[in-house]
Amino acid sequence: MTAAQRTYWLEHAWLGALPRALGSARAGGNPIGPGVTVAVQDGRITAVHPDTPTPPPGAEVLRGLTIPGLANAHSHAFHRALRSAVQVGSGTFWTWRDVMYATAGRLTPDTYHALARAVYAEMALAGITAVGEFHYVHHAPGGTPYADPNAMGEALLAAAADAGIRITLLDTAYLSSGFGRPPTAHQLRFSDGDADAWATRCSLLKERDHARIGAAVHSVRAVPAEQLATVARWAEERRAPLHVHLSEQTAENDACWEAHGCTPTQLLALHGVLGPRTTGVHNTHLTAEDIALIGGSGTGTCMCPTTERDLADGIGPAAALQNEGSPLSLGSDSHAVIDLLEEARAMELNERLRTRTRGHWTAAALLRAATADGHAALGWGEAGTIEPGALADLTTIALDSVRTAGPLPGLGAETAVFAATAADVRHTVVGGRHVVRDGAHTLVPDVPGALARAVDALRAR
Repeated sequence: MTAAQRTYWLEHAWLGALPRALGSARAGGNPIGPGVTVAVQDGRITAVHPDTPTPPPGAEVLRGLTIPGLANAHSHAFHRALRSAVQVGSGTFWTWRDVMYATAGRLTPDTYHALARAVYAEMALAGITAVGEFHYVHHAPGGTPYADPNAMGEALLAAAADAGIRITLLDTAYLSSGFGRPPTAHQLRFSDGDADAWATRCSLLKERDHARIGAAVHSVRAVPAEQLATVARWAEERRAPLHVHLSEQTAENDACWEAHGCTPTQLLALHGVLGPRTTGVHNTHLTAEDIALIGGSGTGTCMCPTTERDLADGIGPAAALQNEGSPLSLGSDSHAVIDLLEEARAMELNERLRTRTRGHWTAAALLRAATADGHAALGWGEAGTIEPGALADLTTIALDSVRTAGPLPGLGAETAVFAATAADVRHTVVGGRHVVRDGAHTLVPDVPGALARAVDALRAR
């Protein structure tokens, strides 16, 4: 995934400190540098030279606004097959889940690889350079392990390599259908039986240049309370990221109260799951005590606004969580759309709707959630900035499209977050290698065709 030695000239670049909060963002501003030269050696940035008015000889030119590569901190790749098909009629999260299970039941290692390769290529076209894949479809239908017990996970790792992006495979423990209930027929292929068996299988996965291995608790309803510590300990021993779906639905909160007399957040805290390497996904329906527990432990929050609104989940308390100390990241989750700029915009606009006030995050703070803090949540702490020593992962957004033309370049961050879409991504560079050039994927020549074929292969006959 690395290019030995290259030089890039960025027409405009988003540089400098990346503030999380509104106040610090106002104090520091949004530093946009015109004419920046970036030297790359073996996939890392070795030098950054601002105030370079013209491209040096031999430099690859990135016209537009270049920001650090975007991190998609929460993905279920196979959900991409549901796009539009689940918009017919009405229903709830739970009826949507039934359709999702049917699609999961038709996956094989080969069809999953084909779909994920196309989905990750779509992500690269959207400027995403790293993805956190929350992976729980482990076994064959009925729960029989494949000859390679990690055949499905390996398919995802290979798909990311083929699409040219980084991946953190968040191998997920999914052991029950609810508190005290065994897996349903649909869920048998998700389950390893118990957390010890999950840990044994997961330990067989190996990291590689483009891939890191993390862990996930699907949810408190899917991992018995007495086994939560096993998953947390596996991640702690490896200093690996640990993610968990948390309080996405009020029904989960109600069931947890009935089973344990506490909220899901409190249950995770009791069993040692919360902490700085843990990220709660959604964190939608929380009490004030939950927010304090999450923030006080340094546990991150991954918001997925386009999925949360698509599934009618609700609007989570992102601002309150961040104010308590929870770093924010962003994910496209079910891939109703794949557009991290829209996720960033939606987080701010959702909060405006909820509070009827504007300006909860600046564009710079939202870009930080989509870049540096997203990478940190996935265990790629050396990515997400444009500075010497960082991974050479870059995303360039056009400033001359019908959506982005007009504002001064100094407002590039605001233009990117509040006007641009994934369609405005012009270049994506991963490890110094051009994966998307002038809006075309260099490794997957026909991404729409690849998506259409992969989705069609999973369609019910």
